[in-house]
Amino acid sequence: MRLKLLFLLLQSLWLAASTLHLSASSNPARLNPLIATDSASSSIAGFIFNSLVKYDESGQKIIGDLAESYRFITPTLIEFKLRRGVTWHDGKPLTAKDVLFTYDLIKSPKTITPYASDFRVVKSVIAVDDTTLRVAYEKPYFKALEIWMMGIVPAHILKKEKDIMGSDFNTHPIGTGPYILKKLEFSKQIVLEANPNYFEHRPKIDKIVFHVINDPMSRFLMLKSGEIDIDSLEPMQAERQLGGDFHQKFDTIEMASHSYTYLGFNLRLKKFQDPRVREALSLAIDREELIGILFLGHGRVCTGPFLPGSKGFNANIKAPLPNLVKAKALLRAAGYTEQHPLAFEIATSNSNALRPYAAEILQRQLARIGVKVTLKVMEWQAFLNTVVFPRKFDTVLLGWSLSLTPDPYMLWHSESDVPGGFNLVGYHSPITDRLIERMESSSDPETIASLQREIFAKIAKDNPYLFLVIPNDISVHNRSIKGVKATINGIWEDYIDWEKR
Repeated sequence: MRLKLLFLLLQSLWLAASTLHLSASSNPARLNPLIATDSASSSIAGFIFNSLVKYDESGQKIIGDLAESYRFITPTLIEFKLRRGVTWHDGKPLTAKDVLFTYDLIKSPKTITPYASDFRVVKSVIAVDDTTLRVAYEKPYFKALEIWMMGIVPAHILKKEKDIMGSDFNTHPIGTGPYILKKLEFSKQIVLEANPNYFEHRPKIDKIVFHVINDPMSRFLMLKSGEIDIDSLEPMQAERQLGGDFHQKFDTIEMASHSYTYLGFNLRLKKFQDPRVREALSLAIDREELIGILFLGHGRVCTGPFLPGSKGFNANIKAPLPNLVKAKALLRAAGYTEQHPLAFEIATSNSNALRPYAAEILQRQLARIGVKVTLKVMEWQAFLNTVVFPRKFDTVLLGWSLSLTPDPYMLWHSESDVPGGFNLVGYHSPITDRLIERMESSSDPETIASLQREIFAKIAKDNPYLFLVIPNDISVHNRSIKGVKATINGIWEDYIDWEKR
């Protein structure tokens, strides 16, 4: 009788074990959340680390994550109270000293991190005791809370590390998050296992396996066969490459993405410093054609740097309609003729399946006004390391994902044109800089929104990018996964409560 009960117990435990299969288009570069700038690293690190605060389900309110609570003592002083009993994956307790260490690491000149600019107005961070932290700002700051949405790292592991960029921690991370890294096999699999001591509760799905698959078609075939549980679909796949048997097995959720695609000019090059050239190229591009060909209507034209629906979106700015006659006239005025045509290269990556096709469409559209465009399509890491980071490009075809409270300083302020910064194109505008600085020094929501709309209009007029399209997100998940829902934050809300049956 005992043996039978033991067998039934073991059988029930075996049946209860569940694995979520996901895909990654490239190997993660660094799983340290402070320097995880590629999409694979960021998404995987998100399961391993926690931040102090996060957005709630509505996207309108900031709630605690590692912080149990927070309060503004003054407009420039915030006190955070940490949750008690939170431990790192190695069992050591989380304390306010870890948060202080994380801040010091971000501010260190040895750390190349895009988050450094977020903390430029922080005056001091003090660990009052093990669970109390006080952050003082030099002035009121519109993102005083949002900047603490990056992952916190452990002081006891990294405090003696001399080279954080090359640290072993970057491939053997220790976090506080709901999942623990168990296996990292480059170009094969990354395996995460549920953290039994997670402070909310143990995740209901026992294991997450990321399959590293560079080829988009291979990822799609694995999804169709059921080897991948959750993934995104390209519009062509959603519209024409899936049958009823797939939809019986998978649910589909479609929503506007928090991202846009752009063609960015290297403004350090003389030929792109002439605003007539940038305007001519903008007028030569048919954005609706891009949406029709690439997304089969699953998207909308992008008109500027903040997303529709956000307070900073400027509805008065309209996308330019194609005008080839004016575009050619502007190029002639800038000194370009049939005998001396404007020529440049568009560089992009094949990590996004549609980007190479988008580059080909742009090449064809720009040929209508006599512009000679060549294309360079590269693997993601090579693209980052040899083109984007060293700024060795004419133009780049890329996209940005934006938070609900985007910080224009990171992309558009002159001081962000530094190694590791996100002002990739070298945009410098004293007017835009002043608008950004005024906005960031305000704590009044309406003033902030008004200044954001001015920033939007100024950047749209200057054309440092050609803002192209905002694609829709089309995601599918296996119907065996219960608890998936769509929110403004995406589909990953409350994933620790998901169940796979």
